[in-house]
Amino acid sequence: MGKQIYVEILVRAPLDTVWTLTQQVDLHSRWDLRFSSIAPVADGPPQEFRYEFRLPFHTIHGTGVSLGGRTGAGGAATSVLKFRTQDPLSPIGPGAGYWRYLPDNDGGTRFITGYDFSPGWGRLGTWLDKPLIRPMLGWATAWSFDRLRLWAEDGLDPRRARNRWLLDGGARLGVVAAGLALVFRRPTPVPVLAALAAAAAAGLVPRHPSIPRADRCLRNPPDRRAGQAPSSLASLAEPA
Repeated sequence: MGKQIYVEILVRAPLDTVWTLTQQVDLHSRWDLRFSSIAPVADGPPQEFRYEFRLPFHTIHGTGVSLGGRTGAGGAATSVLKFRTQDPLSPIGPGAGYWRYLPDNDGGTRFITGYDFSPGWGRLGTWLDKPLIRPMLGWATAWSFDRLRLWAEDGLDPRRARNRWLLDGGARLGVVAAGLALVFRRPTPVPVLAALAAAAAAGLVPRHPSIPRADRCLRNPPDRRAGQAPSSLASLAEPA
């Protein structure tokens, strides 16, 4: 196991809304970039499920078990999870994590996750875990959390949010590519300055508020409780 991945976001929506969008498996896979599909195997508690992550030429399959409860003070809720996969192409192996839902004083919800896993890919995965795999998974989790926030707050469908993100990124890359093409055609001071200005604009122009961004999330726990797994995680059975 390595350093826990931690992500937190403030969702300006009732806890009931966040709970529904995250606990119903058919809704969960719509906003979470880390899963292509999730299907329950048996009703719980705890709930057993299977998940898929589709790559261009391969689909990673795995199993998991989760247990959620809304028994915290002030309406707070928690959900714990264990997962595993036998797929040798999966970059992550067995792991465990939690979700924590904390009501905000203004009627919103602090939505928190922390999770850890053993690397996949054998020795190669161990080498790549800290510099590559964990940062990528952390970014994917944070980006997904902001997409969830847009859905809960504004009713923006996750597919539309993804499409807006792709269009925005494509437009920015297009501006940079056009500047580079101009420099290659005419490597003189004026085209070079124009290319630098285009690159600066592509990086500095603010994104529209409806475009999901990973940097809207906290990536380190602000307090001890937020970064500590619920005690129920230790007693949760391993997935079949």
